[in-house]
Amino acid sequence: MYQAVGSPGSRLIRVTWMLEELGQPYSILKVKQHTDEMRRYNPSGKAPALIDGDVVVTDSAAICAYLAEKHPEKGMAPQTPAERAHLNAWLFFAQSELEAPLWNKLKHRMLLAEEERVDVGPWTTAEFTREIRALEMRLGEHEYAMGDRFTAADVILGHCGQWARSARFDVASDRVNAYFDRVLARPALARAKAREEAA
Repeated sequence: MYQAVGSPGSRLIRVTWMLEELGQPYSILKVKQHTDEMRRYNPSGKAPALIDGDVVVTDSAAICAYLAEKHPEKGMAPQTPAERAHLNAWLFFAQSELEAPLWNKLKHRMLLAEEERVDVGPWTTAEFTREIRALEMRLGEHEYAMGDRFTAADVILGHCGQWARSARFDVASDRVNAYFDRVLARPALARAKAREEAA
């Protein structure tokens, strides 16, 4: 059985959502970021992590990609080197581009020491708007990031959409909003949220 390590209500949901999509049994080990306990799984102290027997995987996108490849029969893994490159491109875009303004706003509003905070509001708004336009163009007319099937990329992108909406970022694209609606309505996500709330 897998163990998903981290704090409910955080990026841990990416891991539990992925596990629910794959129909895999798992438990949740509640550990706060930057604690000695979390550093047992990730030297940086950052969550989430996944424990799979003797293997520990860190970083939510890497975890989702790992799980997809561990269970290829579920159809969420890339099937060729070209597909793997395409999936990786989506994962890198989601974390380094789409998530960046969300994370920066959160850090400067709530997480950094008072003397380290600056007003990043205008920058994060402008940057997020640019990335939504990029996401719209990259999606095109496809139902999901990789075309007509749901993959690990949609878990990471979908969570970014959920985060953006809860942080009141304007998703100024009908196509992207429809995509977020579609992926965030998946039953596996609802199950993952319920598991985290009960943990």
